[in-house]
Amino acid sequence: MSLSYLAAAGSAGAAELELQGRRLVVSGTLDGSKVKAFTELLSSGTVRTVVFEDSFGGTAEAAGAYADAIRESGVQTEVRGHCMAACAYAFLAGKTHRFGHGLQVNGILVPVATRPTAAELAVRWRGEEARKTLADFTPAPGATDAARPMEAPAPKDNWQPDHGVLFTASPTLFGRIYNTYYCDGTQGRDFSKCERLSDADPYKLGVLTE
Repeated sequence: MSLSYLAAAGSAGAAELELQGRRLVVSGTLDGSKVKAFTELLSSGTVRTVVFEDSFGGTAEAAGAYADAIRESGVQTEVRGHCMAACAYAFLAGKTHRFGHGLQVNGILVPVATRPTAAELAVRWRGEEARKTLADFTPAPGATDAARPMEAPAPKDNWQPDHGVLFTASPTLFGRIYNTYYCDGTQGRDFSKCERLSDADPYKLGVLTE
């Protein structure tokens, strides 16, 4: 399998939750429909790892809600299959975050407002920086047009699920091969058209921690 798998993947339905022992598997679109149930499960203290499995997007607001619940509970996160846009921000909120084992291609697409420089890549998804980047896509909590200073522009609607930095891990006979790409959004679901980035190892950049 390769990036062509991503191109063939269709849009998933609303988020689904499945508790497997101390692992909570989340699949589908993070549209906010399961935020309350997700938060309650993490608050119970029974979940150790949140596994995102083939989650192909969602809303920026849902991304923030899932990320807050993950951060507050201190659980680990894992991607099995693909984790795009909203899912990616939730994934990065884990105490540790990793790709799952197995023969599947794993991929995570983190949306960006503009093409990041090498220097920005080095710090963008570490610690609090990962949380700050969500502000590129969402207004401040409680912000309204009346409360916003005249000189402050309204937040731009630039949440583009297919525009971002894509990290992939493909299984081979010699172990997994990791690649990183910049996708400007014009490629649609054909991620083989994305620009490959050099010196962008997901472990060095903090996207994967173990």
